[in-house]
Amino acid sequence: MSIRLILGAVDNLRGIAVRTPMLTSAALNEQLGRTVWVKAENQQLTGSFKLRGAYNALALMDAETRSRGVVGASSGNHAAALALAAHRLEVPVTVVVPENLPSVKRQAIEDLGARIVPYGRLAGRRDALVHEIADRGGLTIVPSANDEQVIAGAGTVGWEMLQEHPDLTALVVPVGGGGLAAGTALAASAHNPGPRVFGAEPATADDTHRSLQAGRRISIAPPRTIADGLGHTEPARIPFHINQRLLAGVVTVPEGAISEAMAHLWRLFRLVAEPSGAVAFAGLLHALGRLPDGPVGVVVSGGNVDWNTYKTQVDTAMTRWETPLHAAAVLH
Repeated sequence: MSIRLILGAVDNLRGIAVRTPMLTSAALNEQLGRTVWVKAENQQLTGSFKLRGAYNALALMDAETRSRGVVGASSGNHAAALALAAHRLEVPVTVVVPENLPSVKRQAIEDLGARIVPYGRLAGRRDALVHEIADRGGLTIVPSANDEQVIAGAGTVGWEMLQEHPDLTALVVPVGGGGLAAGTALAASAHNPGPRVFGAEPATADDTHRSLQAGRRISIAPPRTIADGLGHTEPARIPFHINQRLLAGVVTVPEGAISEAMAHLWRLFRLVAEPSGAVAFAGLLHALGRLPDGPVGVVVSGGNVDWNTYKTQVDTAMTRWETPLHAAAVLH
């Protein structure tokens, strides 16, 4: 892959995806001793960055392929993005989602007219089910990460960040399948001087961290984490090879740090982040000493979260605090 694919995605998404804001907080900057810019992809259409990759992939399909329909699997955000992209381009779409998908995500998908097929998250048959549906109906699979055009669309997040703030010395992004990290790393690699790009993932779902250490893709048991969008058992093949070459490292964060990050994002920026969307901010606070000096960009990748889940996580985090910005969170 090259930067040309990302620049092509920038053109394809013009007028389709929202150019989301980058926010900063004087209180946070003073506490950390550096400037932090937060890319608010929770304000993207469908509530996450995923629209960028889904729409780019569908827009580049030929008309005959699109007319037969598409299918994709997701913990929720890719499914909603695929549903919206398909709706805009008048493409029949089926999405395979977990049985326990948060209701806010399921409702968004249903409202866009997608056909929903549930699966048991712990059964490990998601990919096989997707292939069965594709083979039976002649549908084209649109992966959430393992596709060059999906990665290129995700890479427009990093491209926008560096267009607005070319002095960023580091970018921190969440890692699930690895598409956003790979696209961001590709965008950064074309920038001179390029910032170092760090991934962040839950400590209980550390498949990418383990895989990078091993030098090959490692499969883990289905993880249990509040960051349901990052609960992968293995990094996707195409993003992994890019991340293996370009990522500066992956920070793993405990579950408590994720809920604290959600609370910080609300208190400092008035941003509602789902647990997966807050993981990169948790990574920033958890591994500040690993980042180079200078301004840092952090991606808040999504905000699709049930109210009860959100309130529980934020209330739990706030009961542990003694100061507005919990000191322990920034001194790891």
